Amino acid sequence: MEDTAIIETTDLHKEYKRDEFKIIALQNANMQIKKGEFVALMGPSGSGKSTLLHLIAAIDRPTHGRVRVLGQDLQDLTDKQIAHWRNENVGFVFQSFNLIPVLTARENVELPLLLTHLSKRERIDHAENALRLVGLGDRLGHYPRQLSGGQEQRVAIARAIVTDPQLILADEPTGDLDAQSATDVLTILSKLNKEFNKTVVMVTHDPHAAKFANKIRYLEKGELLPEGTVPQ
Repeated sequence: MEDTAIIETTDLHKEYKRDEFKIIALQNANMQIKKGEFVALMGPSGSGKSTLLHLIAAIDRPTHGRVRVLGQDLQDLTDKQIAHWRNENVGFVFQSFNLIPVLTARENVELPLLLTHLSKRERIDHAENALRLVGLGDRLGHYPRQLSGGQEQRVAIARAIVTDPQLILADEPTGDLDAQSATDVLTILSKLNKEFNKTVVMVTHDPHAAKFANKIRYLEKGELLPEGTVPQ
């Protein structure tokens, strides 16, 4: 593991306005994550876990504060630059899989590669290799409806890693899965971290899932607790 921080947040703050109400989702979050770490973000619903993850992925923009990821200050980029940066550097895994039902597993995984300069043959090869890596080499032509929930999430992980990103961000990746499928998915994330040196940041409320990480950070009511602090 290297000492360089590849994710750094400084006084990160996010608030939303609903009618005349102001909702503070995250306040003054300061965090550093080093290359090769597997970090779990834990806390109750509404504590700011997903907000923090979305700010790191530049899916959302902070109200104020700074997010620096892989040497890039994200708030300095335009929306178009962010989309390009994210496609090159970040693999995002959602709780709800987000697969396109009319596309096969391979075609779903190939989607991020349509934004690259790879040939059709190269895109197919990359997609098939990613599916083999998650143990679905025999499901290339299957549609989402022909797969179990655990298999669908593994297709989603294959799609997240097909561009070979340095950073994998996962938002409750086991939230909709049974215990065995959840363990399978977490084992894959752990393998990507240990064998392929991918930096993984995972939002979870599940203590079993958090055990796969090598560091746990807790959030409470929009505040990121100091490192090493466990809520009472």
